[in-house]
Amino acid sequence: MANATPRVRFCPSPTGNPHVGLVRTALFNWAFARHNEGTLVFRIEDTDAARDSEESYDQLLDSMRWLGFDWDEGPEIGGPHAPYRQSQRMDIYQDVARKLLDAGHAYHCYCSTEELDTRRDAARAAGKPSGYDGHCRDLSAERKAAYEAEGREPIVRFRMPDEAITFDDLVRGEITYLPENVPDYGIVRANGAPLYTLVNPVDDALMEITHVLRGEDLLSSTPRQIALYKALTELGIAKETPAFGHLPYVMGEGNKKLSKRDPESSLNLYRERGFLPEGLLNYLSLLGWSLAADRDIFSIDEMVAAFDVTDVNPNPARFDLKKCEAINADHIRLLDVKDFTERCAPWLRAPFAPWAPEDFDEAKWQAIAPHAQSRMKVLSEITDNVDFLFLPEPAVDEASWTKAMKEGSDALLRTAREKLDAADWSSPESLKEAVLAAGEEHGLKLGKAQAPVRVAVTGRTVGLPLFESLEILGKEKTLARVDAALERLAA
Repeated sequence: MANATPRVRFCPSPTGNPHVGLVRTALFNWAFARHNEGTLVFRIEDTDAARDSEESYDQLLDSMRWLGFDWDEGPEIGGPHAPYRQSQRMDIYQDVARKLLDAGHAYHCYCSTEELDTRRDAARAAGKPSGYDGHCRDLSAERKAAYEAEGREPIVRFRMPDEAITFDDLVRGEITYLPENVPDYGIVRANGAPLYTLVNPVDDALMEITHVLRGEDLLSSTPRQIALYKALTELGIAKETPAFGHLPYVMGEGNKKLSKRDPESSLNLYRERGFLPEGLLNYLSLLGWSLAADRDIFSIDEMVAAFDVTDVNPNPARFDLKKCEAINADHIRLLDVKDFTERCAPWLRAPFAPWAPEDFDEAKWQAIAPHAQSRMKVLSEITDNVDFLFLPEPAVDEASWTKAMKEGSDALLRTAREKLDAADWSSPESLKEAVLAAGEEHGLKLGKAQAPVRVAVTGRTVGLPLFESLEILGKEKTLARVDAALERLAA
């Protein structure tokens, strides 16, 4: 490219919640810019007034910050090519469309929707390409006047060259499109509103974007944009045609492209469940790229240092929620304990915490945190893991109660209570020996013996290390809960 420093852009539309496919695209652009010491332009494509919203715009900016993406030009920080919202650039698009018309690169098309559909159906029936047939390409002045006298309002179409278009995709290699497969296309609606097909490449040209990294779904529009770039360069609007790289589809269930409607596609879902930004980004980077064949866990800094878009795999990548959770769990374990406790804070207070604020005990939380950290996939799991410490009584899971409280559990619990009452409560090992001894008296191994104790004290059959939990909860509360369980069993 002519520019020594790469300039890439991330240009989402503010419609609905951000989704993980969008995040993957942002990640690859951001990593490319940072690896090459280039410029990331953050641009908002908000020309669809019916679907765009300020709420979605605010969510986009908030999401970018949460993910840790910074940008060099764009909303809130400005830059030499401002404004960075398309809704504020309409005069620019109208001026470019006028220049394209004047130079003969575009023309007015008066065809009605019904006429287009009829001709497309006829082309399909004849086994021919069903794209626009060029009907209005070379209308006479008289014919144009006749159409206008009928009250027809034309759209503006770009005139595609009658030649093959070949380009070298950074991800997919050389690709050629034949002219019959890329017909003339609309760039301005009849009401004067510019279309994506015009505004996106015009903004890329004026903002001097050197590399366009985007989803595979936009691949078919690339020959159109390359032709438009050539025209814009002739008009002195563009300096060069950018390099294109089309990122692989992210597939969901049933090997279908992950869409906004799929529950697992919503970025907000991952934030609400307590995914770490670094864990989620680590997993999303693996959807089409890898640091090394034998290494799935790495930091974002390590990704930036190694990222090369030519290493992206063009094949579709399948989103696997279980693997995403497992990678996030690894990143949780990599946090230092202080960082972990701070990140858990939102889930330890209303509206997530089921206990009263005055029942929360900071010392107990700090003591249990290291034991919780190694057993969690997402931060939101912390609430259920530690609620037994702060609730007046354990929140008993009835299925766990039924599973643990077998015949003879009452006798076991009475023995365990005696042993725990006499144990040294300054050591979890002493509490373990007490329950082990109770189990031996009833012919049970530790695993079977501790299950009724765990449910009596925590309300669940699974959870944090039992004996460390008992020590932190304390002798008085532990024995009181065992007593309560014995009363329930007797009833």
